[in-house]
Amino acid sequence: MRGHLARGVGARARGLAAASAAALILLAGCSATATPEASAPAGLPAGVTVQLVQLRSDVAARQAQVEVHNGTDHDLTIGAVAVRDPRFAAPAGRVLERESLVRAGGTVDIRVQLPAMDCGVSDSGAGSVRVDYTAGAGDVRAEVPIDDPLDFLGPLHERECRAEAVTDAAALSLASFTPSPAGEAADLVLEVKPTGRGAVRIVGIQTTNLLTFAAGPGSTADTFPLGVAVTATDAAPLEVHVPLLPLRCDPHAVQEDKRGTIFTVEVELDGADGQIELAASEDMRGAILTWVADWCGFG
Repeated sequence: MRGHLARGVGARARGLAAASAAALILLAGCSATATPEASAPAGLPAGVTVQLVQLRSDVAARQAQVEVHNGTDHDLTIGAVAVRDPRFAAPAGRVLERESLVRAGGTVDIRVQLPAMDCGVSDSGAGSVRVDYTAGAGDVRAEVPIDDPLDFLGPLHERECRAEAVTDAAALSLASFTPSPAGEAADLVLEVKPTGRGAVRIVGIQTTNLLTFAAGPGSTADTFPLGVAVTATDAAPLEVHVPLLPLRCDPHAVQEDKRGTIFTVEVELDGADGQIELAASEDMRGAILTWVADWCGFG
């Protein structure tokens, strides 16, 4: 009898153990299914649209803005944002880590910092944006395509990758600025430092919306000729002096300036013509704007 009892207890114990194991497997399966990371990102609510734009005020800082329009009847709170594009070396994230409230029917621009460009890919591609948002009581992660309606990414990728290629032959920088009295040209110095690894021809520098140049041989209304040829055998740095003048003297042009100290430089690389951009440093930008105001008599 004790043997039958022992066998009965053992059978019940084995049955309970099997049932417990099955329950644990079932719970584990439910837990894995419920984990947010295991599910694909959702889409945005119907009526919510996004697009990537770059305003003039974003250019110098290499930033852009994710424009979120909330066409629903409910408010949205936007958290983390990450813009992905095959031309980016990394995702573009928010400049400030914060949340943004987008009211029903409203539009909010979320500023993102553009990453370095991947110059090993084509200058065309389709981007997407991952958005963490809260609608009602739920937190949602969505990933959707994002448009570039102003078509700024393609030219930016081309320009910056050309600048990277130019840097293989020579490093270009705006080295110094010396202001001048009214009626005379200031001195802007472009420094060229050959690397000894390649060749490039620096053809000219273009006027900006705020600045132009004193006339010189070969000058046009828009371009001051530089004519600097760098070869793989060059080593000594070269300074090119550019005679700078204000293009306009209306005060609001200085007060509202966004791109007045970003210069377009014409180059020839591997037999192909192109352009790169050189921006004045913040200190130099301030000095140039102060000079324009003084030169024009409203400083």
